[in-house]
Amino acid sequence: MPEPSRPYVPADTVTPERDINHQHFRPGDPVIIVKGIAGGELWGEAMTVVTPSWHTPTEEDGWRLRNPQGGTQTYITAHPRYMIHTSRLCRDCLHHQRALEDRILPRITPTSGPVDGGWYSVTLLNQLVHADDLRSPR
Repeated sequence: MPEPSRPYVPADTVTPERDINHQHFRPGDPVIIVKGIAGGELWGEAMTVVTPSWHTPTEEDGWRLRNPQGGTQTYITAHPRYMIHTSRLCRDCLHHQRALEDRILPRITPTSGPVDGGWYSVTLLNQLVHADDLRSPR
């Protein structure tokens, strides 16, 4: 039986270009990591910023995040450029979200369920890493 067709999801070329510093986020901030699309909109995982943590894949300051849904990866470490505030009107985060929407959404076929864009993976040390950061020499 053939595999069901999966909609094309363009590469996220916006996030690797994002210039945001570590101090932009604070412990307790609710954030989202945009991972793909659902119903013609961006889709991702909601998390809470916990504490500063070294982001080994980029060799830069990152944040330890908690996924309230738990699971095998309740806690991960992410680079600040991967995160978007969800609870406050944040000009930088809104600008980043709009840039993702402008570059990605017009090039996809809407779906009803979530489709992971394959932009992120998690290392053995529970470090979230963007596909472009994996390819970039550091």
